[in-house]
Amino acid sequence: MADKFCLDLTIDELKTWCESQHVPSFRAKQIYKWLSSGVIDTSEMTNIPKDLRAKLEEDFIFNGMTVINEFVSQIDGTVKLVYRLYDGNVIETVIMRYKTGLSICISSQAGCKMGCTFCASAKLGFGRSLTSGEMLAQVILSQRHVGERIHSVVVMGIGEPFDNFDNTIGFIRLATDSEGLNLGARHITVSTCGLVDKIDEFTALDLQVNLAISLHAPDDTLRSELMPIARKYALPDLIAACRRYTGTTHRRITFEYSLFAGKNDSEAHAKALAKLISGMLCNVNLIAANEFPGSDYRRSSKDHVRRFQQTLEAAGINATLRREMGTDIMAACGQLRRSVEEGRT
Repeated sequence: MADKFCLDLTIDELKTWCESQHVPSFRAKQIYKWLSSGVIDTSEMTNIPKDLRAKLEEDFIFNGMTVINEFVSQIDGTVKLVYRLYDGNVIETVIMRYKTGLSICISSQAGCKMGCTFCASAKLGFGRSLTSGEMLAQVILSQRHVGERIHSVVVMGIGEPFDNFDNTIGFIRLATDSEGLNLGARHITVSTCGLVDKIDEFTALDLQVNLAISLHAPDDTLRSELMPIARKYALPDLIAACRRYTGTTHRRITFEYSLFAGKNDSEAHAKALAKLISGMLCNVNLIAANEFPGSDYRRSSKDHVRRFQQTLEAAGINATLRREMGTDIMAACGQLRRSVEEGRT
């Protein structure tokens, strides 16, 4: 029985497979081209012999990703796709339109083990980590679904990418392959809640991929309340790893900071944050926290958000406010969740 998803295959693996089938290696490139364009129905691979297509289906999983629901924002056209995986797990993927083109937010796991108290993904338990190909599939199948090329990718959906480190790096390798999707590394952003050892491992790889850190608090006490991972990785250790990253790669790091009313949005919090990251090559991306049914948190007012931003800027910290998208279809940051039954999101 096949146990490997077709989109996990690299061009070299396909060449090896073709050799085992005693067919010319050019077939591998043909198959890889089909897969990279989002064709995972072998009947569409019109230049591949029928018997070889049958063998492909016998050796690899080709029905591993199916769109079971689609939601389109009436506000800004953001699209949320709900995918069912071959084993029944469900994930969500979001496609957003910017002036620069389409951006896609993909999931790295079906569910999440990190337990962030403000995130809907943590409420429904953990299924499993996604393979590199399942992460890639969200990009290439989604762009085929909407009929338009994806310009950039953020690994910021359901799951913690660095808890699935090897597959996340595998996804980056597949996505940037010049013979495949050929996406520029600088058009990919990976977001982590702060697994220090993996940040250092990521730094050592010296990829051109952008790194974002989900911070959300300027001290360990508050951060531990919001994000249980902070009990394992203390804030000083996390910030030290971030400084090692910027010092080694000379790349700007982004700190994601969701603002919750009466919790982490005061001027004192902003000043503490500015002191914490002072002198670092960084940007703070402020998020007007997105609510969902059952959440204990409420978003900060526009005035609080503006004052928080102004306090950071006055301290010399570059701070931007993330544009809200897909709020009417629960497609915004922290709202994605692992559906427990088809069509329920």
